Amino acid sequence: MTHDAAIEELEAALAAAQRQLEEAGRALIAPHSSRQREAYLAADEALLSAERALAAARGEAHAAPIAFPVRWSTGAPLPHLLQNDHRTLLLFVVEDVDPDWDGSWVRVVGPATEAEIALVEFEGCASAKLGMPNDEAFRGHPLIGRGLHAYGAFKVVHSAWIAELAAINSVHPMDRPETWSRLTHFILGFHDSTFECVARDFRLETRRGSIADALAQACRRMVG
Repeated sequence: MTHDAAIEELEAALAAAQRQLEEAGRALIAPHSSRQREAYLAADEALLSAERALAAARGEAHAAPIAFPVRWSTGAPLPHLLQNDHRTLLLFVVEDVDPDWDGSWVRVVGPATEAEIALVEFEGCASAKLGMPNDEAFRGHPLIGRGLHAYGAFKVVHSAWIAELAAINSVHPMDRPETWSRLTHFILGFHDSTFECVARDFRLETRRGSIADALAQACRRMVG
């Protein structure tokens, strides 16, 4: 099969996946069963896979899911980014599912609330940012339609950001172009913000306490 024929086949598969998701979505408008909900989720995942396959075949940037060690709270993850010239730390509230929750009340989480807190250190971080878009504007992210979805953890294949950073640094007299191939563009989608960074790897630890206490400990680590 030629490259052009393979692209056409993947484009057809993407169009079919889009139609399947639309059909599954219409079934959710009326009262629906758990089986119909599962069918919608499966169709959504099939569409994301088709998006990634087509982008990969074209050599375009796309988001590939990664097995992140924990899930963050979808309601109030309270992400905080601490960064200096040598360290990059990200803190957030881990998802805490109460087995007794019946949907009739809301748990309010603030800086002093006790919860499971994740502290992620991104090693060899070249750049990091925390900000737009939030979940309501997430569909405006340039990688939507290329395998990215809200509330997930991803690495970006063929990252334009890494290429941009490499081009900027190319004027440095000690620049080593091969080092950029060892970096990964990570994306974590939170409720009110999105975290992105370019780093070599990450290490994660969790602790019980408040985000305020975790931040105080993290600040000591930053200068330690």
